[in-house]
Amino acid sequence: MQIRTFGVIGAGQMGAGIAQTAAVSGLHVILQDISEDFVGRGAALIRKNLARNCEKGRLSHDDFVAAAARIITTTDISAMKDADFVVEAASEVEKIKYEIFSQLDKHCPAHTILASNTSSIPIGRIAANTRRPEKIIGMHFMNPVPVMKLVEVIRALPTSEETFRTTLELSRIMGKTPAEAHDYPGFIANRILLPMINEAVFCLYQGVGSRESIDTVMKLGMNHPMGPLALADLIGLDTCLAILNTLHQGLGDQKYRPCPLLRQYVESGWLGRKSGRGFYDYSRDR
Repeated sequence: MQIRTFGVIGAGQMGAGIAQTAAVSGLHVILQDISEDFVGRGAALIRKNLARNCEKGRLSHDDFVAAAARIITTTDISAMKDADFVVEAASEVEKIKYEIFSQLDKHCPAHTILASNTSSIPIGRIAANTRRPEKIIGMHFMNPVPVMKLVEVIRALPTSEETFRTTLELSRIMGKTPAEAHDYPGFIANRILLPMINEAVFCLYQGVGSRESIDTVMKLGMNHPMGPLALADLIGLDTCLAILNTLHQGLGDQKYRPCPLLRQYVESGWLGRKSGRGFYDYSRDR
């Protein structure tokens, strides 16, 4: 199956990054969100990133103009009727995703593959909310999407071999390296990553070390490019909490129980970089 038009639901940081990557790879992109403000901010972020790549010589001016021209924005989800492949990149809330997939199932033609960028929710649950479970798959991009090479490709029990193979090929067309994961809560990446982040938060909560010490140990001692607390701020503390809740509920193991400090930060609106405050203060950046 040939993919010509690529849809993205959600124009936030992840959705905009996915749309940008698809457009640079030569696909025509439809970027949708629920308000003009959201899609406007997403489009502005894409142009800013493309312009930066152009200035640094990673992208020619002609390619910059062509990629930007391949993206159209809309607030109408029915516009996805023209898409061959759609990736949902909405909030990590099951109810929201179920509603989006129900709408996509109604508007998209029978051949369209519907993928979720979910970082933890089992794909089978999402597929059960459609009439095309064989065409539902997980396509979990890493943040920041234009830079990170990995895409986790998650097939549910009903996912067809054709859908799986098409998604693998699309990942490569977009310049990514696909890794197959089975359909368990958290898949591979977050089943390993989030317990580490959660344990770092517990270390801070219990006074084992300061935030700087915890991040320095992991950067210099374990050769991680970023400390776990700084990484949590980049991911978004609300997203980290949502993933841990999914792991805890889905696997029933106490080792996935979210640290009370993480929950307290989220309830206080300290969500990381996107809110200006998380484990670190980003108010100057904003």
